[in-house]
Amino acid sequence: MIKIANAPCSWGALEFDLEEKSEEIGFEQVLNEIKETGYIGTELGDWGYMPTNPTQLRTEIEHRGLELLGAFVPVALVDVTKHDDGVLAALKVAELMYNAGYKNAFIVLADDNGTVPERTQNAGRIESSMGLTDAQWIDYAHGANRIAKTVKDAFGIRTVFHHHCAGYVETPQEIDKLLALTNPKLLGLCLDMGHYAFGGGDPVEALKTYSERIWHVHFKDFDPEIAKLSKQANGDYFDAIKRGVFCELGKGGVDFKAIVALLHQLQYDDWIVVEQDILPGMGNPKNCALSNRDYIKTLGL
Repeated sequence: MIKIANAPCSWGALEFDLEEKSEEIGFEQVLNEIKETGYIGTELGDWGYMPTNPTQLRTEIEHRGLELLGAFVPVALVDVTKHDDGVLAALKVAELMYNAGYKNAFIVLADDNGTVPERTQNAGRIESSMGLTDAQWIDYAHGANRIAKTVKDAFGIRTVFHHHCAGYVETPQEIDKLLALTNPKLLGLCLDMGHYAFGGGDPVEALKTYSERIWHVHFKDFDPEIAKLSKQANGDYFDAIKRGVFCELGKGGVDFKAIVALLHQLQYDDWIVVEQDILPGMGNPKNCALSNRDYIKTLGL
């Protein structure tokens, strides 16, 4: 049975080093509102956002009748000098989830998004000249494989890669390249519908193309008109988010009806995580979470 979760990023708790961090909503309120709006699971959020003591973490999650199903770990994989730190960061998160009893949760590995100026400035409009060299791709894939293998060997926890705008794996072509260079037994794909659309692809086609590598799914919508306005203003990735490029589900360009039908056809039987990335202090996250949950119910989930 497909299960529906939400994540702290829908409340503005993001991994980026932002001035708005002081406006972040506390994890207790986020977990309460995830529960109150009809979801049954959550992701961990940035390290330190939720308790890092496994007993306390388990208590907070269980108290609300939720499950913990994954944790986002950003690593600058293009830089081989950052791989050791990436391994340690992933192991630290995996150990926390394992000791808290969430042994089926995923490490959601991603690039250190938003840290490369050219990629951040041109999110959603990446040109081939802005990509990695063949040698850099080898280093990048090696780092991803190494992290996934180390975590699996240590805790039996699986790793999925989250393609993401403002990182080096954004476009369909870049996702193809990474998957071709990584071990399908070690590294799955976290298909994020909104980021795939923002990166220039059709999420329905992605679901067909990568079906055997998709171990985890994020439901995020994408408003192409907002992206166009941001582009006209020469806005970067964060400008697009601030304008609301990741809108409420059903209000953007992602064909969720087709996606749900295909998920059923593929016999996908795991979590869907709703993510509506916003910056701290933006909008009314609880209302959006409720609207998103209501929309998913119209899809039969």
